[in-house]
Amino acid sequence: MPQLQPTIAASADMELALRAKARDADAFRAIMRINNQKLYRLARSIIRNDSEAEDIVQETYVTAFAHLSSFRGEASLATWLSRIAINEALGRLRKRRRAVSVISGEPASDAHIIPFPLAASGDDPERTMAQRQILRLVEQATDTLPDVYRTVFVARVIEGLSMEETADLLGLKPQTVKTRLHRARALVRKQLDERIGPIMLDAFPFAGRRCERLTAAVMKRLDLPQ
Repeated sequence: MPQLQPTIAASADMELALRAKARDADAFRAIMRINNQKLYRLARSIIRNDSEAEDIVQETYVTAFAHLSSFRGEASLATWLSRIAINEALGRLRKRRRAVSVISGEPASDAHIIPFPLAASGDDPERTMAQRQILRLVEQATDTLPDVYRTVFVARVIEGLSMEETADLLGLKPQTVKTRLHRARALVRKQLDERIGPIMLDAFPFAGRRCERLTAAVMKRLDLPQ
């Protein structure tokens, strides 16, 4: 029964939140491992710095876990966390721009997913290297997008959020999301077509050791068992 799926998902979110509120270490780990990559990509789409994006994800969890009582399940846990991450990233971006403004003396300015080919096996170093190079090209093309397009592009194309989910997450009208996405795709495609052709892939990976390291760091900050 498809219509029951949102209710089941909301129930699972609430259960995880309640367990985390009771300082259940396994619940904390589960929440982070489920959301690490999504939050990292969103933060990086705004801040465009790997290490700072990772720091934003840490701060997102610390803030969220300190305010779990405010999670009512009206939005999914992933959306709730994403909003915190976006606010944290935007806050840092504003501070950075104010700092640049002071130094320079200038005023601060305020989907359809095409999957990446199957992951290369460990015994195919040439294919692994080629995929890494392609991933880097996509990251670079995404980084060059203007701010208003970049976050929409990451949310819709890379994260695979629906038009409505993206609009809700970013506080935009669906038509605005559609317009910005169209423009962002055109800008990214222009760069990629010149170098690797019209393909899209799973960029900004955040898994394996990086995911485990961030999860461990947050657990340590919250004084929870590893």
